[in-house]
Formats: sequence, structure tokens, C-alpha cells
Amino acid sequence: MAVLRLGLPKGSLEETTVDMFRRAGYKIDIQSRSYYPSIDDKEIECVLIRAQEMSRYVEEGLLDCGLTGHDWIVENGSDVVEIAELVYGKVGRKPLRWVLAAPNDSDIHGPKDLAGKRIATEAVGMTKRYLAKHGVEATVEFSWGATEVKPPHLADAIVEITETGSSLRANNLRIVDTLCETTTRFIANKDAAKDEFKRAKMDKLALLLKAVLAAESRIGLMLNVHKDNLDAVLNILPALQRPTVANLSDKDWFSLTTVIDEYVARDIIPQLMQAGAEGLVEYALNKVVL
Repeated sequence: MAVLRLGLPKGSLEETTVDMFRRAGYKIDIQSRSYYPSIDDKEIECVLIRAQEMSRYVEEGLLDCGLTGHDWIVENGSDVVEIAELVYGKVGRKPLRWVLAAPNDSDIHGPKDLAGKRIATEAVGMTKRYLAKHGVEATVEFSWGATEVKPPHLADAIVEITETGSSLRANNLRIVDTLCETTTRFIANKDAAKDEFKRAKMDKLALLLKAVLAAESRIGLMLNVHKDNLDAVLNILPALQRPTVANLSDKDWFSLTTVIDEYVARDIIPQLMQAGAEGLVEYALNKVVL
């Protein structure tokens, strides 16, 4: 039987990724100390791999596909096929940033101030390219973790990935510059992407995962409205939405169903009620296929 070998990111994205697959309809079970999670799809085999290594294994064909950051694809120089961009992280749903950070009382205020300094980072290649771009010579050391605690005694500055910047602030560091922004990518091996069965499975996964992320910022609305108030209610709904309008058993009444961005709900729900809407129900969405 044909099987798709899927790499899941171990570490900070692990829990969020498993939850996203659950909402997409896939149950993934990770046993303690095991790097081979089970999934309720007999045509998929999962492996837990650190995001930093994922693109190398996908490129080499040891995995058919996997989820990893765009930054690690670039860092590893991997030649892979991008199936989809999935903007999610451990905490929020915004791109992550690789930043240059230095102690609050440091004299480092820009790339030129790094000359002759020691920089700790997990992204050695990215940092060296950054220094070369600015014509600066400095020592770049690979950091095995806990990078934020190294300045000022073990390093003058660091290049680290951040989502909110809270960890940097907690360690008395300030952001000096941003090297790049990155998002999670669903990538595939070139040969696997050409395989009819594997590509179909990957495209299905991508569609469902994107639908899960699209649903997070939207809600559904159902409401009833009298025919005399129908136009007024429709005029309040966002212009780009096309609600479903259905007749009720009473020919003078209509039922409206629509999907809107969650952030506008608090403003338009009171307006809808004032315009004559009745029986309004707001409900959460699991998937939105755009």
C-alpha cells in the first residue's frame, strides 16, 4: 500500500501542529519518548523531526513532506517544493522574526557596531550573510539553546527568533535589527510532489490545514429578519460577504446565514438588532475553505 511519509515539527510548534491537524480531521497520538506518532489515516506515516532539520530530510527523500519554517529552508539551502504557507506559531498567528538583540546597556545600536564582537545564534548561515551584507567582520558561534542568557558574559549579542519579544525583554535584551520574517511552510520532496498519489494526499492536507487557519479569524452568523427590514440588515453586513437568504414558513420572514471576520462582530451585531434582526446566533467555525 502506498504511504505518505510526513514530518511533524518537534519542539515549540509540536502541540500547536497536532491541534491544527485535529481540527482538520486527523487524530495524531504522540506517545512519550516516541518519535513516531500514530495518525488515524493508514495512508500516512508520521515522524517527529526538529524544524531545523526538516528541510534536509525532505530534500533527500527520507521524508515525502513536512512542516518547517521558511527560515530553516533558507538556512539549510534546501531544494524543495512548497505546497502551502501556513501562518501559525506557538502563541499567535503572525510571522516570526529573526532579530539581532543586545543587552539594554550595550553600545550595539546597529550592524556596524558588531565589528569584532561575538554573536551567538542557531542561525549561523543567516547571521554570516547579514554581516557580509553590511561589510562587518565578527565571530559567529552556534548556540545549542538558551541563547537569550548568553549576553553579556558569553556573547556580545545574539540573533534569535521571536514571536512576541517577551523572552528577550525578560532577559534584559533589546531588539537592534530584524534579519528576516518567517512563516511555517508545508514542503515536499521534488520526486514526491510528482507522484500522483502523494501529491493528492499533500494537496488534501494543505487545503484542510489552510481551512482551519482561515476559520480562526471568522465566525458564522444566523439571524431572522422581516421582509420590511431585509434591505436595512443586508446593508449593515460587510460589502464583500454574500449571505444566504432563505424564506421561512412565514413568507414575510427570511433567514440569513453568513460568515464574517470575528473582529467586526462586536460592532455589527448591535447594529443588526437595531435594524430589525431577531433570533441572532453567533457560532464558531472549524474550517473555512476559501
